Amino acid sequence: MPRSRKDSRFKPYVQNQIMALPPTFEELISKDHPVRVVSDVVDRINLDPILDQYSGGGASSYHPRMLLKVWVYAYMVNNLSSRKVEEALTNNIHYMWLSGMQRPDHNTLARFRSGQLKETFFNVFKQVVMLLYQAGHLDLKQAYVDGTKLEANANRYTFVWAKAIKTNIRRIETQLKELWAYAESTAKEELEQLQPDHFEQIDAQKVSDTIEKIDQALAGKPVDKKIKQKLNRVKKDWPKNLIKYDRQKEILGGRNSYSKTDTDATFMRMKEDHMKNGQLKPGYNWQISTSNQFVTHYSIHPNPTDTKTLQPHFDSFQKQYGQLPKTVIADSGYGSEQNYAWFEQNQIDEYVKYNYFHKELSGQKYKKYPFHQDLLHYNAEKDEYICPSGQPMHKVRVKQETTERGYKKEVHEYRAQNCQGCPMRGPCHKGKGNRKIEVNHTLNKMKRNARQKLTSPEGLYHRSQRPVQVEAVFGNIKQNYGFRRLNLRGAKKVEIEAGLAAIAHNLRKLAKLRQ
Repeated sequence: MPRSRKDSRFKPYVQNQIMALPPTFEELISKDHPVRVVSDVVDRINLDPILDQYSGGGASSYHPRMLLKVWVYAYMVNNLSSRKVEEALTNNIHYMWLSGMQRPDHNTLARFRSGQLKETFFNVFKQVVMLLYQAGHLDLKQAYVDGTKLEANANRYTFVWAKAIKTNIRRIETQLKELWAYAESTAKEELEQLQPDHFEQIDAQKVSDTIEKIDQALAGKPVDKKIKQKLNRVKKDWPKNLIKYDRQKEILGGRNSYSKTDTDATFMRMKEDHMKNGQLKPGYNWQISTSNQFVTHYSIHPNPTDTKTLQPHFDSFQKQYGQLPKTVIADSGYGSEQNYAWFEQNQIDEYVKYNYFHKELSGQKYKKYPFHQDLLHYNAEKDEYICPSGQPMHKVRVKQETTERGYKKEVHEYRAQNCQGCPMRGPCHKGKGNRKIEVNHTLNKMKRNARQKLTSPEGLYHRSQRPVQVEAVFGNIKQNYGFRRLNLRGAKKVEIEAGLAAIAHNLRKLAKLRQ
C-alpha cells in the first residue's frame, strides 16, 4: 500500500517485511537479562545423578539440562503450570532461547519436575548454593532461620482430624457397652458362658466377636426392634469404620489433621486468610536458612509450629553440607529448652529469642502481674522461693516431662505455707488454697544466657539484621512473585517445588548483582 501524506508523519510500518539477515535470539535478548544467568548457572552444574535415571533405548528424550533451565526460569517469573510453560515455549523468546526451539509438551515437563527431580533435586540445589559460596556471595557458617506456611494443592474442606477419630472410637466403645448391658439384662446366663470382654482399646475383630456373642446370647429371645436394627447396622459398619480409623491414624503419624486430597498436608492457620475468620487450610511449613539474602538451605515440615522444626531442619543441613553453621539467628518461635540444649550440645553460637523476650526488656510482662513468679526471690541454698509477704515457698515435688523428640525436662513445684488472711492475697494469688508455682530452672538459666547474648553488641546487630536477611526473602518470594500456593501434591514433590522457588530467588538476586 502506497504511503499517503498523512502516513509520512510516522515511521514506516511493514508487517510482512522480509529480512536479508534475520535477527537471532542472542540479539533480541539483552546481555544482562536474568534468563542468561539461569542458562549460565545450570550449564555449570553436574547433572550425572539425573542423567543416570534415563535407561536409553526407543525414542531419544529431551535433555535434562534444557528441561531444568526451563523450569528454573519458569519459577523465576512465577509460571508454575506445566501447560503454561508448554505455551510459553512456543511464543516467548526467553523460553525458546533456553530450549533451543525444542517444544516438550506439558506431560514431559510435568514428569521431569515431579519424577526425574524427585530423588536428585537436593543435589542440584546444593550445587547452586556452592557456586554462590565459591563466588563469595554467601557464608555457610552463619544462618538466619525462619519459616512460613505454604498452602497445599488440596481441597480446603475435605479433612481428617485426630480428635474426631478418638471421639468416634469412644462412641463405639460406649455404645458397645450399652449393647452388652442390654444383652445381659435379657440373656445373662448365656453371656456368662460366653465370657464378656473389656471394651477399651477395641479393634475391628474385637467388635465383630463381641457382636457375634451378643447375637448368640439373644437368639430366640424377645428383643426390642430398635436393638435388632442397631445390631444389624453396627455389625455392618463398626468393623469397617475401625479399620478405616486405623488407616487414618497411620497416615496422621502424630499430626492433628490431614487433607484427604493431599495426605501429607496438615491444616494450619495461614496469614493469607481469604475468609477473614482465621480459617485453617491444608499446608506445609517451609523453613529456610539464609545468608546475605540468599537461601542456603530449606526443608518442608508437616507440623505448623517452628519450635519442632529447628532440629530436623539443621539435621538435613548437616547431611547436605557435612557441617552445621557456627552461628544461628532466629526469632522467638524457636526459643525452647530443647532447642537451646541442642545448640549447646553442638557448640553453636545462637542468637535466638524466647517468648516474651521484648516484654521482659520493656517491663510490660510484669505491669499487670507485679507479683509474677519471675519477680519472686529464690534462695538457691535452701531451694525455696520467698512470697511477697516474706514467707517461704517450699518445693513439694518435681515433675518429669518428655517431649515428642525424646528430650527430658524437669519442672519443680513450690507451694506457699499459709495464704489465708494474707493482706497481699488479692494481687498475689486469686486461686483457692495456697499459692503454688511451677519453675523450670534449666530453662530459666538458658533464658538468662540468651537475654545476655541478645542484648550484647553482636546480639543487637543480629536482631537488626534478621528481618532484613530472612523475612525479606519470604516477602520477595510470596508477595512480589506470588508463590503462596503449591501446584504439586505430596511432601517429596512439594520439596521440589519449594526448592525451585528457592533457586529462582537466588538466581534473581544474582542477576541483579551482575547488573
